[in-house]
Amino acid sequence: MSKKILIIDDSPAQRKLVKVTLESKGYEVLEAENGAQGLELLNPDLKLVVCDVNMPIMDGVEFVEKLKSTGNYQFLPIVMLTTESQTAMKDKLVAQGIRAWITKPFSMDQLLSSVSKLVV
Repeated sequence: MSKKILIIDDSPAQRKLVKVTLESKGYEVLEAENGAQGLELLNPDLKLVVCDVNMPIMDGVEFVEKLKSTGNYQFLPIVMLTTESQTAMKDKLVAQGIRAWITKPFSMDQLLSSVSKLVV
């Protein structure tokens, strides 16, 4: 069974970079441009979500709130991959159960380290 990861980011270049990196390590990747599309792609096979904070239509904060209020996905690990560095924002999302916070720009090793710890 493949280890599926959902990437949610409004930047096509950022999604591609993350997708290529994860696929090179054997992960199967689904992509969404915003939180609303991300909610549509949820499925029981997902092992992790990598999500930006600042996006149009539905941002990462609202996505996390909706995801965590859904019984089937409340324990799905989330890695925030974002330019956002406000402590209050980070604290709010950590309180909602995100598992890692990576600030852009980031290294692929940093991303892969976080992902490998959370996807078992």
